[in-house]
Amino acid sequence: MARYLGLDTSNYTTSVAAFEAETGALWQVKQLLPVKDGELGLRQSDAVFHHVRQLPELFERLVGEAGDLSAVAAVGVSDRPSQAEGSYMPCFLSGEGAARQIAALLGVPLYRFSHQQGHVMAALYGADALSLRTAPFLAFHVSGGTTDALLVEPDADTVIRCKRVAGSLDLKAGQLIDRVGGMLGLPFPAGPALEKLAQPIEGKLPRPSMDGTSCHLSGVENQCRKLLESGASHAEVARFCLLSVRAAVTAMTERLLAEYGELPVVYAGGVMSNAHLREVFEKQFGGRFAPPVYSADNAVGIAVLTALKAEGE
Repeated sequence: MARYLGLDTSNYTTSVAAFEAETGALWQVKQLLPVKDGELGLRQSDAVFHHVRQLPELFERLVGEAGDLSAVAAVGVSDRPSQAEGSYMPCFLSGEGAARQIAALLGVPLYRFSHQQGHVMAALYGADALSLRTAPFLAFHVSGGTTDALLVEPDADTVIRCKRVAGSLDLKAGQLIDRVGGMLGLPFPAGPALEKLAQPIEGKLPRPSMDGTSCHLSGVENQCRKLLESGASHAEVARFCLLSVRAAVTAMTERLLAEYGELPVVYAGGVMSNAHLREVFEKQFGGRFAPPVYSADNAVGIAVLTALKAEGE
């Protein structure tokens, strides 16, 4: 029974996955890169170092969970952040190098995808919505390094093609959340702790700063700092931050649906694991979401893309 291997070495997660297309069985193991207390990220050189250290252990764990992987029929890897021309980040070289070695040793094909394609496919898989890939749809990839709205269309060469049609023009949503979390003394990455602190996430939506279908988020950081300095509670600041992200993504979704028509909408990326955002966008736009385990960076989407590409589906 053929299995397909996926690797993803992003900021800030090392992950490997195996997918058995015939049965739908899936195994994944992943590990966050270590970030020192008080810091809001890693230099790319440090990220590459940690990926190289973590990959062997993750493969050992994957074999322990999935068993014999000698039947791997193809290997897939994320080798760049997005499909945009010139997209590049050194951390992806770690996974690409390991994938090339494995494919060469096994004598099987190697397929390269973008990290963003992996996120979108993980969301489709997790939402039991793989059938959406056969026609155009809108997808949001919202994470620490990206706040992109994508027009996703079928593609014979890479299964799906993700074209950026809008996004944040400055600070990304995940960056905003981590910076506000840093103000509040929360650990990095700050998403889960900020969401917990903000409960209940209720209140009037702030007015988003929009430029056509795109948004600006840098002003929200300044507003959060002013709130904190004026004596607002940590919970109030956390709530304002998350409601601001909701307002921006809501406005982007509404404007893109008006422009492209009533296409299905998929929400992917670590920020979209927020339970409040999921509930709101499911009700308002019929949005499809991955379970939280497939929302943050992971190799699941890459493994599924590899299976679809290898089997010509």
